[in-house]
Amino acid sequence: MKTALITGATSGIGEAAAERLASEHYRLIITGRREERLLKVAEYLQTTYRADVLPLCFDVCSLEQVRENLGGLPEGWRQVSALVNNAGLAAGLEPLDAGRPEDWQRMIDTNIKGLLYVTRTIAPLMIARREGHIINVGSIAGREVYANGNVYCATKHAVDALTESMRMEFSPYGIRVSQVAPGAVETEFSIVRFKGDRQRADAVYQGFRPLKAADIADVIAYMMNCPPHVNIADVLVLPAAQAAATMIHRAEVSRQS
Repeated sequence: MKTALITGATSGIGEAAAERLASEHYRLIITGRREERLLKVAEYLQTTYRADVLPLCFDVCSLEQVRENLGGLPEGWRQVSALVNNAGLAAGLEPLDAGRPEDWQRMIDTNIKGLLYVTRTIAPLMIARREGHIINVGSIAGREVYANGNVYCATKHAVDALTESMRMEFSPYGIRVSQVAPGAVETEFSIVRFKGDRQRADAVYQGFRPLKAADIADVIAYMMNCPPHVNIADVLVLPAAQAAATMIHRAEVSRQS
């Protein structure tokens, strides 16, 4: 039975990936900042799929917390076969001259530093065994930029660059490194970006059928389940209505249709 570590597993893509892998009998280490929500996810996976789950509540932005929680994993949990670096967010949607430095710091700390801290802690365990798979959740914003997305796009471009360099550095140890880059996925993403403004967040997904978190979880599971000699290195996943980051065909259709 293989062990997968998923960051940001309290909602969205992380939660969906945890459920998908639990259904495939992976042992799961799930992390998140919201303890109550994290424990509910763990309980659901244990009850529904009889999964072996280790929930760890901490902030990936803190190197000390990452080291404390992942640097001393309990015996039996240190053989992490797959790491899904999912924790990430967007904060604000303003031009640079009107941007909030606290939003910039939050995105840089989570999207870049969090990925680095977790990978730095887990990768040596994989290198020692010469086996493992690291999947970074990027974004179409790591492929192209858009107005007012400045710092968020920059952080996701960093994820793209880090994924490529990690693939070069870890390949000699038999470690696969992949990236899945989603387009418009209806999760808590826009609610977080707009600081809880649900009306503004809902407008992002009006008039077309966006991706679901489970769609990305399917891609992650497919990547992980390929034979060891196969590495799906990079996948851009878009809803059919989306042609580019800011080009979405909108019509009067139900999002559930």
